[in-house]
Amino acid sequence: MDDIDRQLLGQLQEDATRSYAELGRAVGLSAASAHDRVRKLRDRGVIRRTTVEIDPAAVDRGVSAYVMIDANAWMGDAPTREALLAIPAIQEAHVVAGTSSLLVKIRTATTEQLQAALREIYAVDGVTGTQTVVVLETFFERPINII
Repeated sequence: MDDIDRQLLGQLQEDATRSYAELGRAVGLSAASAHDRVRKLRDRGVIRRTTVEIDPAAVDRGVSAYVMIDANAWMGDAPTREALLAIPAIQEAHVVAGTSSLLVKIRTATTEQLQAALREIYAVDGVTGTQTVVVLETFFERPINII
């Protein structure tokens, strides 16, 4: 990956709806060259997907929590992943090192829905406990800085 690829990624992170002509102008390439480079970045898996950033509170997901999940067995396998994917309130799930086995990020509309999601987590085979941190305010969320 060279500096032009990094500049293209930065431009796309700011606004993924930019046309290839706009992208090309921003980094000194033709639209066709910008398109080709973006296609190659997708093919190599550097760009995993293109999405829209939504304000969670605007769509009734204003309650955010991080949950450390304790377990009595290894949880970094497909059955665990599938069980967590089946819980719609879980936005992210990570296998972690340390005293807990997993870290998940949950977004819900209410604390009652958060409690229901925690109940679902406890139903996952191997889960023995959780430690939940409820977010009161988010100062910022930063995209990956590639430049």
